Amino acid sequence: MMGAIIGDIVGSRFEFNNHKSKDFELFDVNCEFTDDTAMTVAIAKAILTNANVDRLPKLAAHYMRVIGRKYPYLSYGMNFLSWLFDPIQRPYNSFGNGAAMRVSPVAWAARDLKSCKRMSDAVTMVSHNHPEGMKGAAAVADAIYLARMHMDKDQIRAHVEFYYCYDLSFTLDEIRDSYTFYETCQGTVPQAIVAFLESEDFEDAVRNAVSIGGDSDTIAAITGSIAEAYYGIPQELVDKARSYLPDEFLSIIDEFESKYPVERLDKRINRSV
Repeated sequence: MMGAIIGDIVGSRFEFNNHKSKDFELFDVNCEFTDDTAMTVAIAKAILTNANVDRLPKLAAHYMRVIGRKYPYLSYGMNFLSWLFDPIQRPYNSFGNGAAMRVSPVAWAARDLKSCKRMSDAVTMVSHNHPEGMKGAAAVADAIYLARMHMDKDQIRAHVEFYYCYDLSFTLDEIRDSYTFYETCQGTVPQAIVAFLESEDFEDAVRNAVSIGGDSDTIAAITGSIAEAYYGIPQELVDKARSYLPDEFLSIIDEFESKYPVERLDKRINRSV
């Protein structure tokens, strides 16, 4: 899930100040973690507590509220912020891209593709229970899982297009000038996946995601979550991103990666694109 977190931190300073280019400093003093990171960590904590798919909805809702209420000023959407403080745990039929930016931990904990989909649904349905919200999260989780399983980009593209009916035939150059801010899964998940598909390595994937503009932190988080599984992440980027995070997040990340080991750079760095 560090791929999602790095994408979030790198993209954070461009969310409301889009940069339609791949030429920028990856990290600077204006970078910060946002709700994308906080909710990803919350899903990881829920899985660590109990990965049983029947228990996950309640646990996901609980830890999203615990962490979200502790960090309430992280640019949450207004509907999600209301959900965080709603005493009744009820979904609100959202198809926002928050469903897809927080889902990456399930793809590392899942035993197979079927359980990946079931876990994705379990952690998504608690808030983003609209079919497009469920679809966006599951498509991203599947893409991560397939990348973990050494599927190539053509196979990942074909799977997402066939099972989730997303059109991934466009290029970033075709949409960059006209693409604008969307907070929906249907307006960001395909773009984030194509940013990964066009990339040459992890860093290039994140730069691709930022370069189209829009909801930059979330698009980069989604792209980064897939790119991590495909390429691995250079350790210097992991170390730099960790410097932006509070100790309690680092503790959850370390425990999660201890229980669900991530294939690191030594196995992915020379992978051909």
